[in-house]
Amino acid sequence: MDNAPALDPARLRALIARLEHGLLEREDAVRLALLAALAGEHVLLIGPPGTAKSALARRLQHAFEGARWFERLLTRFSVPEELFGPLSLKALEDDRYERLTEGYLPTAGIAFLDEVFKANSAILNALLTLLNEREFDNGCERMQTPLVCVVGATNEVPADESLQAFYDRFLLRVPVRPVSDAGFAALLALDGTLPDTALPITPAERKALIAARDAVVLEAEMLDALAAARHFVRDQAITVSDRRWRQTVGLLKTAAASSGRGAVSRIDLWLLPYCLAEQPAQLAVLSDWVHATLLGAQPLEAAWLTRAVEAFEQQFGIECQPRQDDGESGKMALAHAIGGLEQGPGVARMVTASLEARMLPRYGARHIAARVSQLDEVLARAHEHLQPLRARAAAMGQALQQALWLPPALAAQIAAAHADSLRTLEALIARLQAVRADFATLPIDAAVTDPAPAPVRWSEAAATA
Repeated sequence: MDNAPALDPARLRALIARLEHGLLEREDAVRLALLAALAGEHVLLIGPPGTAKSALARRLQHAFEGARWFERLLTRFSVPEELFGPLSLKALEDDRYERLTEGYLPTAGIAFLDEVFKANSAILNALLTLLNEREFDNGCERMQTPLVCVVGATNEVPADESLQAFYDRFLLRVPVRPVSDAGFAALLALDGTLPDTALPITPAERKALIAARDAVVLEAEMLDALAAARHFVRDQAITVSDRRWRQTVGLLKTAAASSGRGAVSRIDLWLLPYCLAEQPAQLAVLSDWVHATLLGAQPLEAAWLTRAVEAFEQQFGIECQPRQDDGESGKMALAHAIGGLEQGPGVARMVTASLEARMLPRYGARHIAARVSQLDEVLARAHEHLQPLRARAAAMGQALQQALWLPPALAAQIAAAHADSLRTLEALIARLQAVRADFATLPIDAAVTDPAPAPVRWSEAAATA
């Protein structure tokens, strides 16, 4: 097993690009379907007719060398012979109940079952064992099947309680929507051609990937993240079976192993909503939580620091206002009148500036030092938040470069959120530094011996949040 070939992430990128070609706005579905197949899991595509669900499944077949293809549209009138093969007449002559499975689902590697929940109970019960154990009961014998992945398609999630066990066999549930208005012109311009076929994944490579997956480490940080996700889905009244949690971890490890990593990374957690959501409507809630809480893809608000900056800027505005006593006010008015009516604007500016400088309030050294000291404390707190934020942004940037499975749009969203957070905090710190410089340059009167002023109030308790 040590000499088994390893899957090159570059090859997988090329394979993903081929699968995506011409499938507009299907980046999520393509990646999830291919990753599910590599992990030995099944994927359910949920969406209206005409949204390229079958086209995606057919392309998946060509991603695996030697994988035989099987496809059926199921209805309530479908019979087991359509999926599992006709009864063997020769076996019946020998009092044996066996099917001729060649060319049917029990011999397929990749299968597409359209309208999968419309099948009757006889078919669904047989599919349960086939999907889960990769085994098929043919007469009195149970045969192993070469099934890699079943791609199911449905217009809606089943509400019937009797279908829930079968529904749970699909680890990944992926909504597929019509192309957006932004992509409509590109949709009409598609020519239907495919790029050169990428080198398919061999059975030996799949086997090697499974071995690598089993060696992937799930570190304490990821265990904590999964525990938080479990609490969140429980609060959302979403039921997730123990089996599904174990399968989800297997998918995360497959994503890590196929990316050339020996441990599950935080960046792999974008997969969680597709594994945990019971209904398509829950996907947005779960995705928002995962992106914001586990991936940090939420712009920083820094409300406490914003309040501090605004409070100090307001205080500086108050403390640098000119004194408006009667004598000086009269002189200012006279200066404006003389400059404007008799001697021109140049003289007016000189006289006015001189009087304004004389009217500026002057503070003792103790007052200025107190203001600057309090600002230094706030700046120190802000820098304590800035350093780990920079470290997280740098770590996320590095992780995004290695994020083989992450859709480009989501990768850009995560990167932009971290960049916005940094810009927000750095801009607030720059404003604090500017107002500190303003306080430090206020005129000092050595004769003033007033005590230090009361600190600027700005809800300091929030600074530790």
